Amino acid sequence: MPDTLVTAAAPPVDLEPQLLALGRELSERRSPLHAATRGAYDRAMALAASDPQLRAALFRLVDVAPACAGSAELAEHLAAYLEELDEPAPPVALGTRAATSPLARRATGRVAATLVRSMAGRFIVGESVAAAAPVLGRLWQRNTAVTVDLLGEATVTPAEGEAYARRCHEALISLTAASKAWPERPLLERDGIGRLPRVNLSVKVTALTPLTRAEAPDRGRLDAARHLRALLRRAKELNAHLHVDMESMASRELILELVLDLLDEPEFADGPSTGLVLQAYLRDSEELLDRILERTAAAQRAVPLTVRLVKGAYWDHETIEAAQNGWTPPVWTDKAESDRCFERLTRRLLDAHPLVRTAIASHNLRSVAHAVAYARHVGLQPRDFELQVLRGLGDDLQDALAAAGLRGRTYCPVGDMVAGMAYLVRRLLENTSNTSFLASRASGSDLEELLRRP
Repeated sequence: MPDTLVTAAAPPVDLEPQLLALGRELSERRSPLHAATRGAYDRAMALAASDPQLRAALFRLVDVAPACAGSAELAEHLAAYLEELDEPAPPVALGTRAATSPLARRATGRVAATLVRSMAGRFIVGESVAAAAPVLGRLWQRNTAVTVDLLGEATVTPAEGEAYARRCHEALISLTAASKAWPERPLLERDGIGRLPRVNLSVKVTALTPLTRAEAPDRGRLDAARHLRALLRRAKELNAHLHVDMESMASRELILELVLDLLDEPEFADGPSTGLVLQAYLRDSEELLDRILERTAAAQRAVPLTVRLVKGAYWDHETIEAAQNGWTPPVWTDKAESDRCFERLTRRLLDAHPLVRTAIASHNLRSVAHAVAYARHVGLQPRDFELQVLRGLGDDLQDALAAAGLRGRTYCPVGDMVAGMAYLVRRLLENTSNTSFLASRASGSDLEELLRRP
């Protein structure tokens, strides 16, 4: 491993011509099949994005659906939520009348239940690893790698943490067995540094322990370390990759120090392949990257740390909590600032190769094109960096990346609706944000506008 450390931002270069060309190429490669099948869904999301009250009603319906005893009860909730809207659009007004009609109520509830299940199915690959395995295999056959996320949010009891840890162990074993039947895919299995594991599992520290409390961080760190150390050993035994997700600010420091401290332990000096997440919407994300690079350089592990760069999925949570406590929000409140930070971090991560492996996770066409253009500028090959998308939101981009000969990976949640409800609501928030790339695409924004410099 190199003992040098890249900390300074690279001098600016004019990548706009290459970036624009790449953006147009990827847009042209988007799958017509995905474009056709998502039309009705995107129109519904665009309608929700245009009406904050309808958006809130949608989230409340998704939240209550798993607890409803039947279609009639779901229709009652739907009617109650829609009746609170001040000036509903015609399709919404029609839905309200149907939900309140004695004759149509049950049928309306069945339609609503079908829609909620359809939304869940768009994002969630299967209820179990066994059920998801065929989908994961088909993605691999189409030259797209995967990372599996076992759905589950913060635990409240030690037993829940133990159960989540068991699920992670079982998933690593099951995925390893399933992946043996997958065909060879050189682009997905090796980069310029070395071998890339076929099996890739994303885990959440707050699901491993109920003790992640800011007022007593040591208790949470010790409890989580017990589980995470065992999972690292399992991943090493199976030659799998273990990626630790970042969550809200309340647990960020605990997660960061926990992972870096564990990777400093001698038994993990030669593996397994491990990763962290860096959230570009945080104002201090560049300082956080400094710390990650410094610790990684000092550790000199045989297998580089993978850093997954994301925009961040807890924007609403962080801004609301900051407002309630009178704090300055820890996140950028201007989307352009977040986008510019994402591009700065992209360049710094690619400059740090091979100290770290870089995974750029975004559905923003400009962010993706910028990463590819800069990687080419610094002499990296397509196999030397990764582009990641979320299942259900980046399906067409996923296929475009594979068609362009780029290494892509799809984040695939696995679990039931109840366990996945918080995840589903965050994805809906992302998909209905008025400033999101996905909302812009659904509203028919011009390609040149989507590729404009932030």
